Amino acid sequence: MEATGSRQSFQLGRKGHHITGGYCIPCPGSETGGRSKNQKVTAVTVFKQCNQDEAKSLQTSAIPESKVRHNLVSLPHLNPAKVSAAKALVEKAVKMHKVFSIQGPYPVIREALRARGWVEQRMHNPNRHPHQCHSSDSRASSNDTDDSDNDDNYVKKEQDPDELYDLMSRLVRNEMVYFFWTNRRDAINANSLHKAQITNHFAKAGSFTTKVGLCMNLRNLHWFDSADPDTFFPRCYRLGVQDEKHAFIEDFRRTACTSFLKYIVEKEQGTLVEGMSCNRWPVQGQGRRAKNLFRPMALSQMIDCALKVCQEFLESLEHNDIDMSLEAPQTLTKEEWTHFISSYYVVVHDGAEIENGDRFVKCCEAMLQRLGEVRPQLDIDGIQNIWIIKPGAMSRGRGIKCYKRLDEILRLVNVDQTLIKESKWVVQKYLERPLLIHGTKFDMRQWFLVTDWNPLTVWFYKKCYLRFSTQPYSLNILDSSVHLCNNSIQKHLRPSQRRHRDIPADNMWSDEQFRTFLSRQGREAQWHAVVVPGMKEAIIHALRTSQDLMESRKNTFELYGADFMLGRDLHPWLIEINASPTMAHSSRVTARLCTAVQRDTLRVILDRSADCTANTGDFQLIYRQAPVKVPQYVGLNLLVEGFKIKSPFPLPPLRPSAPKHHGPAEEKKPAEEKVKPLPKMLLNSTETQLGNTSSGVQPPPPRPPEPPLPVPIEPVTLHLPMTVNKSIHLPVSAQSHSVFLCKRRSEISKACSDKVQPSTTERHQSPSFPLEITLSKQSRPAATSTLSA
Repeated sequence: MEATGSRQSFQLGRKGHHITGGYCIPCPGSETGGRSKNQKVTAVTVFKQCNQDEAKSLQTSAIPESKVRHNLVSLPHLNPAKVSAAKALVEKAVKMHKVFSIQGPYPVIREALRARGWVEQRMHNPNRHPHQCHSSDSRASSNDTDDSDNDDNYVKKEQDPDELYDLMSRLVRNEMVYFFWTNRRDAINANSLHKAQITNHFAKAGSFTTKVGLCMNLRNLHWFDSADPDTFFPRCYRLGVQDEKHAFIEDFRRTACTSFLKYIVEKEQGTLVEGMSCNRWPVQGQGRRAKNLFRPMALSQMIDCALKVCQEFLESLEHNDIDMSLEAPQTLTKEEWTHFISSYYVVVHDGAEIENGDRFVKCCEAMLQRLGEVRPQLDIDGIQNIWIIKPGAMSRGRGIKCYKRLDEILRLVNVDQTLIKESKWVVQKYLERPLLIHGTKFDMRQWFLVTDWNPLTVWFYKKCYLRFSTQPYSLNILDSSVHLCNNSIQKHLRPSQRRHRDIPADNMWSDEQFRTFLSRQGREAQWHAVVVPGMKEAIIHALRTSQDLMESRKNTFELYGADFMLGRDLHPWLIEINASPTMAHSSRVTARLCTAVQRDTLRVILDRSADCTANTGDFQLIYRQAPVKVPQYVGLNLLVEGFKIKSPFPLPPLRPSAPKHHGPAEEKKPAEEKVKPLPKMLLNSTETQLGNTSSGVQPPPPRPPEPPLPVPIEPVTLHLPMTVNKSIHLPVSAQSHSVFLCKRRSEISKACSDKVQPSTTERHQSPSFPLEITLSKQSRPAATSTLSA
């Protein structure tokens, strides 16, 4: 038995470990463990993998208790049969490329992969406890878009009594990992991965998983589809950009006008429900103090201003304002806007009384009806004109605040100049009239899976869950406990006693419970007719607008979590999309659904890749784009290469510009008209000109210009029996020549006694071309004279 134990210890510590009796001491960089205080080390065997200095330091009769506690791993005597089975599993997994690595507490993924024959290569970090990896990464990704939650209840101790998984992890520590699952995108460098390695994060996904990216990309939806983003995404602006900041101010003012018109109509008709809840915190004395400090506009004047602004907006949508001059006065001046907005606060927010409002109900209703045809968000805008301010790249509800006054919004943004410079602040219209369940606000977490970006392949999960706020809904209190449903915020708050008792204390509902609630109201059919199709379309639109910005890589996938809110008509509104959605078992609902979605994700990624008919669980393929051919990039700049086309003859000198006459005078002459033959005296003058030029005598003044000849001229080479010492370039033109060789080849041969040899140059249609005349003699070398005709 002792021999068996020693051989067993030798095999366990063979790869870079010190063997101490029956215990294994890992080398630096490997996992550490602890021993009891009474244990001592009596012998040390050092292998080649360890340094000599380390071996000398370990060769002692005893090791201090503190060092033993931190540097020794206490392993029990394993059953040889289990060791052999572990080795067999490892050899099979390595042969089939089934080695995985997980960062973060994902016991469901570990269990599902081990059931498929995979072996884990654990990520070791000596500076951090394994159970703290999840929370530390979440804090490190505070500026990222990860929605991974820090929940200690989710961290479950792994059941490994025989240290079998730890042994298998050591046996594959030098093998290539073929499956990475991390809770942070930057934990793995995708550019350094082998093409066979699988990872659960795409690079550069911030184009739609950040609030800024989603806001920007959805504006380009008209290039991809005919859909309008205002029908599923509340309008959004970046306050760090001056143009968008001015657009937000205009939108805020215009929304104040429409809200005031709705306030007049609903108050006179008795349908005004302030706060959208029976539990209202009244604001006492605000209206009285506001009247004493500020005198609002007259009601007729306010309605007139609101109608003018709305009419101007409708004309701009119909493009009727393009004929207006830029110098035309604005509908309201800056002072008038200030007075109107202040009056709007007094009437709507502070509850100031209005008189004789029934006289303006019809005109207000008519304008609202026209606006409802072109503004799909008119109903959810409400009357309070509330906007929600979000940091552009944070998750889990951090830094989100609600405001209803323009000066407060601008003051908040102007505090941090860094955020303004980086355009990190996003302001979005708040849904003031959402669907409520027992007077409480909720949102929905919907999962979807992207397995490829080219072609774009999207899987929609059939199940989702609802998250409630802990306080009843009211617009009179703009607190996060009322308006933010993130579990990371609500789990620290105590549910209100005024909240309906049918809402559970853990603030979670499954989609089955929600459909039961709808069936009681006779609206269950709208779940499959309105809610689900609306969520699918919104997700597809968001992904298509971001497709060009993503770095597609095969064997890569990512699970996302989309947050939706429902309007009173059950129409879904996309709020944001989160990467690395939390899998924390914060309630009974999430414990069941998060486990199921992780298992189904592996079914789609692993099982379906091996068998296209494999079960994919509750994942449904909702979009698969036709593949787009992308040219292979070889790392070179795109350019057009070529060479310059050179003219076979020197170009004639430029003539002075003359007015062009377009008309019948420039028509071509009939083809039957013949060119007059060249007179003999013209040839004699040619010889005279050549002789005078060679002797240094200047040629006579040029003749007046003559019209160009319609007959094309062919360049020829003339061999004349005379002596020329150098090359003479005499351009034949209307200004500098009196010689015109315009004869055809047959006519020139008759006029000259010498033999004429035609040039092999290609014929041209231009009215003037150079003629190469070669004058040679038997006893002297020939010279060349070039004449341009």
